[in-house]
Amino acid sequence: MARCRTTRRPRPRTAAVALAGLLLAAAALSGCGLVSGSPMSDDVKPGTVGRGLPLKGATLTVTSKEFTENIILGQIMGLVFKAAGATVIDKTNIQGTIGAREAVRTGTADGMYEYTGTGWITHLGHTKPIPDIHQQWVAVRDADRKNGIVWLPQSSLNNTYALALNSANLKKYPVRNLSDVAALLKKNPGAVTLCVENEFATRNDGLPGMAKTYGMNIPSSHIRKMTGGVVYTEARQGTSCTFGEVFTTDGRIGVMGLHVLGDDKHFFPNYNAAPEMNAETMKKYPQIAPLLAPVTKALNNRVAQELNRKVDVDGEDPHEVAKNWLIREGFIKAGGG
Repeated sequence: MARCRTTRRPRPRTAAVALAGLLLAAAALSGCGLVSGSPMSDDVKPGTVGRGLPLKGATLTVTSKEFTENIILGQIMGLVFKAAGATVIDKTNIQGTIGAREAVRTGTADGMYEYTGTGWITHLGHTKPIPDIHQQWVAVRDADRKNGIVWLPQSSLNNTYALALNSANLKKYPVRNLSDVAALLKKNPGAVTLCVENEFATRNDGLPGMAKTYGMNIPSSHIRKMTGGVVYTEARQGTSCTFGEVFTTDGRIGVMGLHVLGDDKHFFPNYNAAPEMNAETMKKYPQIAPLLAPVTKALNNRVAQELNRKVDVDGEDPHEVAKNWLIREGFIKAGGG
């Protein structure tokens, strides 16, 4: 199946950028997104989910944003529906957060996996995240009901910001969390050098906010700004910078031998993946909730890193990566047997 180019997830933005996202969404509807959807033709059947074909006779449309992880999650949702008896239309890979969201809200699509932090900040317009993972999901779920959106329980998969370092630097500077980095900065200022994306360096929910929360006074000469891919390379080498900004579910973390530091003061927003469903669809097919629950529960950062790596590093197709994982975990089975 032909797919558009995948990219890493953009972070929530200001209202002005959200407006720009709406304009991009309009373009997406005639490009990589909704018009070009096609039925999933996989021969799959129930495993531990979908027994009795509870969605037999249903036609459901799944969608996603255009970056690797979200496409994989969209394929996972679609394949679960397919194994449960539904005809599934694949309209994943929509350009932009707003376009995919609008597809679900308006009923052009029936569901997708969205991130709680994105729902709270980008779609619902809040500025302060809620530190507790479950309470963040509850707040999004309750606030989004008026928009015709149903949020099903979230996974522990949390695609948020973090700092990471290589094994040699971890041995040299035995830090485990950001408070340790702050202590290291006071003890040995020259040891704390950062490689970060340009945007992370200026965002309140990025470096400035992190530095304020943890009491880090990092000299500007110790901060190197660059594109995301270069950050990972520089952090792996560990010479021009001790620490690099990463996304916690990025498949390159394991491949490059990076160690993610804990956010012990819970500064960074929670971006836990959860099914975001059209309310009318859920009224018609309430059986969707128990179908997705065990699958969502099995998603975590380790799984996401593995699946993202297969696509971003190994070059595998997101659909096949999703299907192979579902079969391996026993959620669905390959047909014909």
